[in-house]
Amino acid sequence: MPNISKLNDVVSQVRRDIVRMVHANSSGHPGGSLGCAEFFTALYFDVMNHNTSFSMDAKGEDLFFLSNGHISPVFYSVLARSGYFDVAELATFRKLNSRLQGHPTTHEGLEGIRMASGSLGQGLSNAIGAALTKKLNKDNSMVYSLHGDGELQEGQVWEAFMYAAAKNVDNLIATIDYNQKQIDGSIDDVLPMGNLSAKLKAFDWIVLEEFQGNDIESVIHTLARAKELSGHGKPVVIIMHTEMGNGVDYMMGTHKWHGSAPNDEELKSALVQNAETLGDY
Repeated sequence: MPNISKLNDVVSQVRRDIVRMVHANSSGHPGGSLGCAEFFTALYFDVMNHNTSFSMDAKGEDLFFLSNGHISPVFYSVLARSGYFDVAELATFRKLNSRLQGHPTTHEGLEGIRMASGSLGQGLSNAIGAALTKKLNKDNSMVYSLHGDGELQEGQVWEAFMYAAAKNVDNLIATIDYNQKQIDGSIDDVLPMGNLSAKLKAFDWIVLEEFQGNDIESVIHTLARAKELSGHGKPVVIIMHTEMGNGVDYMMGTHKWHGSAPNDEELKSALVQNAETLGDY
């Protein structure tokens, strides 16, 4: 059984990393990053079989693809905290010539990054390709991906949903961060999703929904259930309900912190709300 208390300590530290990284450059996307802190922590510290001795081949390892690349702060934090690169490198976030660009890139050779994800809508296609490669290589490892709900307004995502089901890509678990907010406002105001679950079921995916993405026990349980349902001819998708800006009270309940950085006083408040547990960089 996972040590939930220790995992929640990691979540608190990851939140500190996120707000410090974004504050240092007055640039970045804290809202969605904070909302996904539990998901990334569960994935990298409990769920996935992965090796920090990074190899692009990843034979015998589970793979993860971040499609909504603007939430790079949470990705970088968890990669560093789980041992892919030195935590001190987080201080270079968004700086000139840094490997930690605002959106993840591959040309800088950052350990743990397998695709560039600055342009939305492409991650599922990449994840499908990796999953099919594992099938061809008779590698029974899983492929995981994460997508923003606003990102589903991109047509390529739905082509990929259709393809994965048609080709029985059943070693793939996609998760949708369903916080119902995007940079210009609520999803319903910008371009409503309608009945998202019904749409995904109509595309012949197994759908898990209505679980709390900001409860790490719920995240671990749901990912375990998704894995149980895999391998039976259909891909699995999780609709993960989160709160944008979770863990920082003044960032919650609004889309305004999707791409805004905290000032000095706001940073102090965010850090007070999340105790230092592993040591800041």
